[in-house]
Amino acid sequence: MGQSNNVNENKNGSILGWIGRLILVAVILGITSFLTPGFSINGLWSYLLAAVVITVLDYLVETFMGVDASPFGKGVKGFVIAAVILYLAQFLVPNMRVSIFGALIAALVIGVLDAIFPSRVM
Repeated sequence: MGQSNNVNENKNGSILGWIGRLILVAVILGITSFLTPGFSINGLWSYLLAAVVITVLDYLVETFMGVDASPFGKGVKGFVIAAVILYLAQFLVPNMRVSIFGALIAALVIGVLDAIFPSRVM
């Protein structure tokens, strides 16, 4: 019972929890950028802005569509939505370039990294 209360606290989040998740997302975007052809982000501020944009887009998709936008959240639908979020983020983040193929591969890489790291990436 104590564990579910702790999960709810983390889900609603404190400022430190949100900042920690933001940093984790930026690090995972860096790893993804390194491993994925057709997916690049240049500059620390672009990584942080991309993390904010992707987190906000993910939140909006979950809120308004009721779909878990994590790459493996709802099977193929979640994977495709994650790729679309990554592709659209490039139009809001300077120094971020993503091809359609790069977005698909990045969604796969993020899904794998999401399984390894304890916090949800997308």
